[in-house]
Amino acid sequence: MGRTATIQRQTGETRIDLSLDLDGHGRADLTTGVGFFDHMLTLLARHSLIDLTIRAEGDLHVDAHHTVEDVGICFGQALTRALGNKAGIRRYGCMTLPMDEVLVTAAIDLSGRPFCVWQAEVPRETLGQFNAPLAEEFWRAVSSAGLCNLHVVLHHGNNTHHIVEGIFKATARALRQAVEADPRMTGIPSTKGVL
Repeated sequence: MGRTATIQRQTGETRIDLSLDLDGHGRADLTTGVGFFDHMLTLLARHSLIDLTIRAEGDLHVDAHHTVEDVGICFGQALTRALGNKAGIRRYGCMTLPMDEVLVTAAIDLSGRPFCVWQAEVPRETLGQFNAPLAEEFWRAVSSAGLCNLHVVLHHGNNTHHIVEGIFKATARALRQAVEADPRMTGIPSTKGVL
């Protein structure tokens, strides 16, 4: 049985349809109405090797906040559903990634406990319709809904586009490691017997 999930979420602010396949090839088929966000989600799919389909409609006449946060919630929920009981996965993933002048570390534990540590001062700049600090809102929503520990550390960098892109790529690569099957792990990767 494949490690796939589909989430539908409708509120007074957004309507999201999201599907993912953890054992995909990094394909992305998505429209959120926020061009820069689509670019980041495409990078997320490619570097995590998760196939990702998203159709999002949000109150963009207000701003992109609700759309970005709700896509994060749906992605986290889909991640949890697709992982099932998490038997046989690596559970942990970590990546330190350079993006030109930027250096970012992202570390993930698919622990079943949500916690996000964000040590990345993202400049308050708007990239298209995407207010750059929304990157934090997205990943906090993923951590919360995905029941995982996520630590993001920006070591250095100046260009806002590169900073946000570095964060998405590093986190995608860490996620790729964490969801991978570990051929030596025959059960749940925890002494508790449950995650």
